[in-house]
Amino acid sequence: MSLTSKAIGRIAPSATVGVNTRATELKAEGRDVIGLAAGEPDFPVPEHAQEAAIQAVRDGKWKYTAPDGTPELKDAVAAKFRRDNGIDYARDEITVNVGGKHTIFNALMVTLDEGDEVVIPAPYWVSYPDIVRFCGAAPVIVPCPASAGFKMTPEQLDAAITPKTKWLIFNSPSNPTGAAYAKAELEGLIEVLRRQPHVMVLADDIYEHIVYEDFVFHTLAELAPDLKDRILTVNGASKAYSMTGWRIGFAGGPKALIKAIGKLQSQSTTNPCAIAQEAARAALEGPQDFLPERVEAFRKRRDLVLSMLDEIEGLTCVKPDGAFYVYPECSGLIGKTTPDGKKIETDEDLATYLLESEGVAVVHGAAFGLSPAFRISYATSQDVLIDACTRIQKACAALN
Repeated sequence: MSLTSKAIGRIAPSATVGVNTRATELKAEGRDVIGLAAGEPDFPVPEHAQEAAIQAVRDGKWKYTAPDGTPELKDAVAAKFRRDNGIDYARDEITVNVGGKHTIFNALMVTLDEGDEVVIPAPYWVSYPDIVRFCGAAPVIVPCPASAGFKMTPEQLDAAITPKTKWLIFNSPSNPTGAAYAKAELEGLIEVLRRQPHVMVLADDIYEHIVYEDFVFHTLAELAPDLKDRILTVNGASKAYSMTGWRIGFAGGPKALIKAIGKLQSQSTTNPCAIAQEAARAALEGPQDFLPERVEAFRKRRDLVLSMLDEIEGLTCVKPDGAFYVYPECSGLIGKTTPDGKKIETDEDLATYLLESEGVAVVHGAAFGLSPAFRISYATSQDVLIDACTRIQKACAALN
């Protein structure tokens, strides 16, 4: 007799969490390891958000809240969507959850049945297809190679949609590539969606504030208000506000979907952490002037990493427009041999070699659905990145 369900057997552990956990274990064993696996900004939580959390404790705001968020936080989320995206959502069109991942999990759980399909461009964030599988539905993967800037074309989207398609999961700027869709590219996808009224869209905008140079972020519900009743606009506090561990995600969407998410959440977490909700409210309502400074720091780190990776024969990098990842293509290293005689046959072999030989933890491309490649997070200091990239250069130079 199996102790576990068929549903849990359909998924694998998160690869990014797994690599980060392994790096932490090696550090605990005394190994000199640099972790470039976690998508976690090294900047502090904004002071006004910290103070709001402290004040919430002093004020005794530590009891149960409404299952899908306090009215005050929902109002702050609604104001954020108006300010940043030009979208109007009422309170009953907003859900607050235990992180952006939980928002996505809830939305798919309350909408997917066996036989449904979900279109996912690849490379994708590692959790998308596994959550779909957990729900009993089928991910339909659309390969978007480096030659296409890691972006899906309208023609690809149109070809992937079938009568069984329930959702398109769309992430821009992207984890793991940093690819971001310009307005004209989004409008091409929107035209396809207008012809497919049975398809809903989950727009994962978690990296919206982290874009570089003159790139202008747009979200789908902003550009296509006529499709707003079948778009779930997902965001959260983790990336822009460095509140990864506080676990606050949120979304705006159709009332019926938001109500269903609240119903599910009432039977799972009951509510997101009351103290974290107060901190997230303050983060959204307070000063935003620190964001450009942090984005500029990320841009400098991106350019540093790209310049050092470009010196490695066998790696090819596409310059990202946003987020804090690079996704070097490594086909030029596949087939080479390590100094101890082991052949590099996959990008996972390469990632293992970098960790074992030089103590640099990266995530292999197969975890994101497009190989051979690997993901580096540059959400850490320049000194750490210089050390890490120097080690990667050394490891790759040692391959035969």
